[in-house]
Amino acid sequence: MAAIVTDQFRILNANNFVETVESPANSYYVFLGLTNPSTVGFGRTNNWDENTPNPTDSIDIVNHTADTMMFGKKVGAANIRRLVRRADWVQGTRYEMYRHDYSGTKPAPITQASRLYDANYYVMNKNYNVYVCIDNGSSGISTTGNASQDEPLFTDLEPSAAGSSGDGYLWKYLFTVSPSDIIKFDSTEYITVPNQWATSTDSQIQSVRDNADSSVNNNQIKKIYIENQGSGYSGGLGQEFDIVGDGSGGKVVIDVVSGKITKAIVSSGGKGYTWGFVDLGRINSTASVSAKLIPIIPPSKGHGSDIYKELGTDKILIYARFDDKDKDFPIDTRFAQIGIVKNPTVAGSATTFTDSQFSSLNSIKFSSITGTAPVSGNLITQVQANGIAKGYVASYDSETLVLKYYQDRNLYYNQTSNDQTDYVGVSTSGKVIPFESSASQVNFPSGNGAIDTNFNVGITTVNNKVISLGVNFANGLASPEINKGSGDIIYLDNRASIARNTRQKEDVKIILEF
Repeated sequence: MAAIVTDQFRILNANNFVETVESPANSYYVFLGLTNPSTVGFGRTNNWDENTPNPTDSIDIVNHTADTMMFGKKVGAANIRRLVRRADWVQGTRYEMYRHDYSGTKPAPITQASRLYDANYYVMNKNYNVYVCIDNGSSGISTTGNASQDEPLFTDLEPSAAGSSGDGYLWKYLFTVSPSDIIKFDSTEYITVPNQWATSTDSQIQSVRDNADSSVNNNQIKKIYIENQGSGYSGGLGQEFDIVGDGSGGKVVIDVVSGKITKAIVSSGGKGYTWGFVDLGRINSTASVSAKLIPIIPPSKGHGSDIYKELGTDKILIYARFDDKDKDFPIDTRFAQIGIVKNPTVAGSATTFTDSQFSSLNSIKFSSITGTAPVSGNLITQVQANGIAKGYVASYDSETLVLKYYQDRNLYYNQTSNDQTDYVGVSTSGKVIPFESSASQVNFPSGNGAIDTNFNVGITTVNNKVISLGVNFANGLASPEINKGSGDIIYLDNRASIARNTRQKEDVKIILEF
């Protein structure tokens, strides 16, 4: 049985995703992780940076990602936008007009696109105004229309010509990309589309949306396409006819010259149309060749009423910035994985974590260190009565004497085969042992540190400066703020490792296509 997943399903999925991110019932976070991707072992390769592996969608890999996750930044309405591909207005370009009937059997005349959303029917000007092309001067005689000569710059609510060149173009203004969105989301490939179009209280959006509502303004149809002029028609210039079909109120003014219909201008757009045709009954009795006039049906109630359907917003951009303002995001680490996790839970609880950011690392506060301080990726150990605690350093802050680390299976697997193959000493070496305050010394590759067992706060003072550590300590140790493995990892991206430092900020932009 033949079947398709429609464009509207993709747009619906994108809309649903944005709504679930914006919902206060959910918490989505962009996270960074895997500080030592080139350490040989599970999920790593010794040439990771030169030949970064594709992520694998398996429960095993997701579990491992939770082990090596370091910190996350919450995503809300301010940091998520629908996207459409970018199409800048360029003088001399032939743009396609908006049509509801592009298909595999009736492709767009210039791009040969088999669907509207792949056609070249909208533009963004130099002021970041976005317009849809209502008319490009095309007809059945000249299907590709004219080259656009005048850049649209207006913000009028009704379709208008952009200049005086007579290029035949009519443009419908939709929206302007906000300055904040330009700064945060700007891309050479995509245009961001405003959130909450149907309910936005922005005055400009409201004006476009309300003007498009044909149930109020009776202005749904904007264009009649003359596919065939016909011949033998009677009458002359300026004759008005009804647009009939499943809607009402539509009217068009026709010019007949030498028996041919040479112009068709909508005088009233009407409402409720999903199909229609022009009733030429009173002048067609003499016609030798029947004309074909096609009312172009906008999305929903009219152009601008639902820009998500009008522009085909089946892509989403998620933004997060990681900087050096907070100790939750250490600057001396590196990362090789980026992901999105939904609804992690508060450590030691089943409650969804809702803070603006989290640390998923364990932390140790030292009173002093001896020898060479550890660096990101180093192995640290602590000898205990029942075995050896092991971890990988994610960060060490020499100012606060705080070390952040994680423990993952790579430390406990068979070190030769890097898997679950049996080995001598597995009874102790294969067991995850947490670091303890009572065994205060932690060993580094070229030194050691003494745990500050009396440290029981989340701040410290260095040179008369009070510093927030991002997590609360008990006897010199701090646990992650979220439960390990909690939440759903819905996106994962492997990257060549990126080293953080004080001179840079990491702007993460994730594009999801539905």
